[in-house]
Amino acid sequence: MADLDIYARFIFGLIFVLGLIGAFAWAARRFGLLPGAVRMAVKGNRRLSIVEVAGIDAKRRMVLVRRDDVEHLILLGSDSETVIERGITPPDAVTFAASERSQAANMSQNQQSETS
Repeated sequence: MADLDIYARFIFGLIFVLGLIGAFAWAARRFGLLPGAVRMAVKGNRRLSIVEVAGIDAKRRMVLVRRDDVEHLILLGSDSETVIERGITPPDAVTFAASERSQAANMSQNQQSETS
């Protein structure tokens, strides 16, 4: 019976300590007390996003980053970062969709002319 009491006190103590750690971590994040922590903007106000990531090999990858409607191509390695191209203007979504539609129409016309 005494062993059961010791185990119960141990488990309750462990739960209490883990709860305190969680509460302190939440408070530190909430009030910005963590050094080096970055606060994320609200979804509607984000200025920075990752457009695409392509793996080159096991240690390197190319990342296309968009900031304020300007894209930057960056090569990330295990111990270095290199900007490959700056100030890339992203393709206009409307122009891109229109060109896809015209290509699809041209392909369907070509297929119709081949069958006739």
